[in-house]
Amino acid sequence: MTTSAAVRRPAAGARRLVPAALRRDPQDRWAGVFGRIAGYSFAVAVVTGIPLLPLFRPSMTALVYHGSYRLLNGVTMSRAYQSVLAISFDVRGGLLLRQVHHWAANLFVAAVVLRLLRTFFRGRFSGRALPDWLIWVTLLPLGMLAAYTGTILPDDGLSGGSLGVITGVLQSVPVIGTHLVFLIFGGAPPGHQIIGRDYWVHILVLPAMAGALLLLSFRPRLRWPRRVRLDPLLLFTCATLVLLGTAAQINPVWLVGPYQPGSISSGAVPDWYMGFLDGALRVMPAWEVSVAGHPLALGVLFAGLVVPAVFFSCLYLYPLADRWIAGGRPVPGLPPKPADLANRTAAGVAGLTFYLLLLAAAANDQIAYRLHLDLYAVTWTFRVLVLTGPPLAFLLTRVFCHARADQRRDEELHGRETGRIVQDPQGGYSEIREPVPGSGRGPAGGS
Repeated sequence: MTTSAAVRRPAAGARRLVPAALRRDPQDRWAGVFGRIAGYSFAVAVVTGIPLLPLFRPSMTALVYHGSYRLLNGVTMSRAYQSVLAISFDVRGGLLLRQVHHWAANLFVAAVVLRLLRTFFRGRFSGRALPDWLIWVTLLPLGMLAAYTGTILPDDGLSGGSLGVITGVLQSVPVIGTHLVFLIFGGAPPGHQIIGRDYWVHILVLPAMAGALLLLSFRPRLRWPRRVRLDPLLLFTCATLVLLGTAAQINPVWLVGPYQPGSISSGAVPDWYMGFLDGALRVMPAWEVSVAGHPLALGVLFAGLVVPAVFFSCLYLYPLADRWIAGGRPVPGLPPKPADLANRTAAGVAGLTFYLLLLAAAANDQIAYRLHLDLYAVTWTFRVLVLTGPPLAFLLTRVFCHARADQRRDEELHGRETGRIVQDPQGGYSEIREPVPGSGRGPAGGS
């Protein structure tokens, strides 16, 4: 009896855990779950980032390394990179803090993406839900920039590669591109100020903006609740991040080495949330035109600026276009027709397909290497797929949704197929159908 009771109590507690986590947002429970995971991930990133502040040195001053990581002894590096090595190898728990901090940034972006997907496919982005949609769409690029600026701070080889990409994209801007580069870098790139400037943007500007938007989204009540309960999702998020920080290595800067102008590590790829931009840069043809005697790098300009600008503009403006996409405005004098959810679902799947294809294209070199394929053939394949994949996904999803809707209507009218065949007294055969729950129709006998 004692053993049975001891087993039943944890099982009952586990069964109450998920309903308690979902009960906070009755309108859309899973959107609330993803939103709270994003909030808790942001809090973990802040909490783990605070102890790292006095340990990190945002300086590009050069020095010769002599420390615990002997493979880099005698190598010239920046003070920023040296302090990251010291945090990883000389500070007790420093590597765990770094990795949990990095994983928290990744999980934050992932939770925002999942909440947006859930909200979109549920159609909760118009009317009273429009402000929340705009807030979470804004949180997506803010979270991406916050995490991206964090990967630049170590001043390692990957950081230098990221700065090189930023430099190329900025220089592709007509007329003012070069001036923007000199303004941001404080001189010719990489300069000696970019790490220090990026440091303040990463620890102050972007977290303040993201934190304000999160508070605005959750809108906490002014009255303090009588009983404060610990959210099970908080424990789940913290435990997941600690487990990832302990067992899953991320951003091992010591394997890459310090940044050296003109060099980049082989097989370098950005974090997953920036993969679609890297994929766009890889598959875009190197088009260049001359305007009034000045070269214009269309390949970099379109992939680095136009693609993300169009992508996020579509997210912001979709609630305005949904009425047209889902069936158009009603004819005056006639009742409004129901929304065609197939069009909305197909539009979402097409956008998701476009994003995932660009994300996969960011690994075109790895795909070619692992599968022993020609790199140019893989690149051209992605170029064709990026153009044809989204329209094809739209059409197939629309056909599937309409077929599924027709099947539901048939089940509501005639009942659900059971596969059981009966013979009537006249010798004929018919299938027994069972009524669909909640339809109020559907015969229980043969059709």
